[in-house]
Amino acid sequence: MYTIMIIEDDPKIAGLLKSHIERYGDRAVLVEDFEQVTEQFKHLQPHVVLLDINLPSYDGFYWCRQIRTISTCPILFISARSGKMDQVMALENGADDYITKPFEHEIVMAKIRSQLRRVYGDYAARDEERKVELNGLVVYLERLEIELGDQKVQLTKKETILLETLMRRSPKLVSRETILEKLWDDSFVDDNTLSVNITRVRKRLAELGITDALETVRGSGYRLINNWKAAPSL
Repeated sequence: MYTIMIIEDDPKIAGLLKSHIERYGDRAVLVEDFEQVTEQFKHLQPHVVLLDINLPSYDGFYWCRQIRTISTCPILFISARSGKMDQVMALENGADDYITKPFEHEIVMAKIRSQLRRVYGDYAARDEERKVELNGLVVYLERLEIELGDQKVQLTKKETILLETLMRRSPKLVSRETILEKLWDDSFVDDNTLSVNITRVRKRLAELGITDALETVRGSGYRLINNWKAAPSL
């Protein structure tokens, strides 16, 4: 049995989601205190989160960011806001998928089951923790963390994917198209959104003392140059 946390302030929609999830044999828990979402998440430790955007006090984007600081569990937005930028914002803040209202319950369940298989079931990574390493620089893909020697910096999901892509191909050029496909699939994203993520990755590297390693090749893409010293092994 899996636990699904539902953060939805419309009691009718929340109730219908809960009923449908439990019909599939899983446990569904409704959030009632919308000012203590993170605390409830820590206590519940759900396998999947269903999250609305329009909520009392703080919106869903805020709570998604808070959850991402402590967990990599799948987060699915369910919202009546169908604009492309709303979907981009959700993914930018750490969501794994976005479902627009009104929705078919079968589609919601299919997406939940897909995430459960990916993270906990048939398609889940086994045994060793997944990581990418380049000259002592290590990105831990599950825990969203980058490490150099005894220094560690927390990453967002997008920063992790971006660094993984650059490190795997270093020192080769990675085209803008390749990066956009890795980070956002077929979603519409403007140039500024990608530039913002590149800037964030540069800041994360700088926190480890790595500067001028992420190069911009105007009109083509980006390249990660291995210009840092590997920390001595203990």
